[in-house]
Amino acid sequence: MLKIIVGNKRYSSWSLRGWLAVKQSGLPHAERMIPMWTAEYDAAKADGTLPSGKVPTWWDGDICVWDSLAITDYLADKVGADRFWPADPAARALARSIAAEMHSGFTALRQQCGMNIRRRYPGFAVSAETQADIDRIVALWTEARTRFGAGGDYLFGSFGTADIMYAPVVTRFVTYDIQLPPVAQAYVAAMVAHPFMREWQAGADAEDIVLEKYEL
Repeated sequence: MLKIIVGNKRYSSWSLRGWLAVKQSGLPHAERMIPMWTAEYDAAKADGTLPSGKVPTWWDGDICVWDSLAITDYLADKVGADRFWPADPAARALARSIAAEMHSGFTALRQQCGMNIRRRYPGFAVSAETQADIDRIVALWTEARTRFGAGGDYLFGSFGTADIMYAPVVTRFVTYDIQLPPVAQAYVAAMVAHPFMREWQAGADAEDIVLEKYEL
């Protein structure tokens, strides 16, 4: 049985990435949301449902994969890498690089602007460090769109891993009213309108759990 386990759709940025990867794979699967920082979450860690203690977690029978990028790679092996990565070698190299940079970087943005996709904070003032992260992200998006994005509305034309990795950033830019140049703003609009993102947003809107640690 194929199953993705995620945390609160309102707050869990890494869950969004793993969930998007599963949706992109096209594989039929079950889904379970376990609210973070609850007794249910602690029980899932204790009984082996979440062996790493974190979400997302992907189960393929008795095979367990955690970490969103690892889940994406596992699914690419299963259904074909071209569903996730550009075919052109230069485009694929850039896509892998910017996905990895997102995976390991942008600490200031993560810390100051936590994911909370049911909130809006007009005129939010970011720190100099967060602005530097934003500027770097915009530069990466602009390079991808300019060099390789002619075939569609996403970073490399077609929706893929790079878009999956930056999806929570898109939600942060909306939540915190981040002002962006036209190329980046058009990309944000395309991502928000993607059917997978709209489905995740609907799930978040249906949640009634509020975690104060993620609220301003």
